[in-house]
Amino acid sequence: MALLGFELLRPGLSPWLFVAPLVAGVALASLAARRRARRRLADPHQELRIYPGFSPNRARARAALATSAVVLLLLALLGPVRGFAWRPIERRGLDLVVCLDTSRSMLVEDLGRGLSRLKRARQEVRLLLERLKGDRVALVAFSGDVRDVAPLTRDYGTLRWFLDGLSPLDNRKGGTDVGAALEHALELFDDRSGAHEAIVLITDGEDLEQRGLAVAQDAAQRGIRVFVLGMGTAGGGKIPDGERGFVRDERGEEVLSKLDSETLEAIASATRGAYVDTTTPLALEKLHDRHIATLEGRAYEQGKEKIPHDRYQWPLVLALVCMLIEVSMPERRPRRRRSTP
Repeated sequence: MALLGFELLRPGLSPWLFVAPLVAGVALASLAARRRARRRLADPHQELRIYPGFSPNRARARAALATSAVVLLLLALLGPVRGFAWRPIERRGLDLVVCLDTSRSMLVEDLGRGLSRLKRARQEVRLLLERLKGDRVALVAFSGDVRDVAPLTRDYGTLRWFLDGLSPLDNRKGGTDVGAALEHALELFDDRSGAHEAIVLITDGEDLEQRGLAVAQDAAQRGIRVFVLGMGTAGGGKIPDGERGFVRDERGEEVLSKLDSETLEAIASATRGAYVDTTTPLALEKLHDRHIATLEGRAYEQGKEKIPHDRYQWPLVLALVCMLIEVSMPERRPRRRRSTP
């Protein structure tokens, strides 16, 4: 948006310009009200005798200066831009693969407030996406099988959309195979050192295939760290089974799903990653800030950035000049001293 030959750095604040005519209207109304008050006290021809030295022109000039000061302050707020400079930039980011457990045990509601493990996991991933700046993220869902949800991308809006649709109904195979999820995550990375790559594993830790730790050791050899968010509680809870109540074992007893923190801590430790569980508020956000964000990002964009020159000082100085003149200008002319003979 251009104004008086200048580009505006903050055009979203332009509605504030409507304050200027309001101030001008108030100033004109004040002048008219004062003129009517004087007329009620004295005839126009007698004003100079009643109000010696009063100058209507000075009163109007002060009102104009005050209005001009407000207009100039508003222009300074908008950030008038003239000219720019080029600054070299380099953007860096990580490649993250989020592996989210969608097995039926993630439907257990043992986290309080009526939240299932899966719903809490979705909330945690959304908070993680809000913390990322320039990192590429892939989303993988797993149970007894593994399926790609979204490839490595910086389109966080699309990731959130896919995230909302994750459900155990999409699983092709029951159970929980943490090893398969980690293997698939490793396949999504290129063959570099692993210094710019990491895996975020979100699960309750019931690794029925018992391969998670072995694959984690393979990841460690490639220099790729696994950061783990354990979902659930040590006390656990019953697994919902639709209208039939809860999942039962071969003996007809209801299955109790518990968080296997020991296995998950071992996976994280094997890769020099970190483990947190849902007893930590904002768990995944803190995991990112304390650990993931400290990893060295890979340069993905280099070039120059156009930096505009904000000339807010110009109207700001003029506004101060107008205010100083307005304050120092009395509405009465100074009396001339008579010279003594």
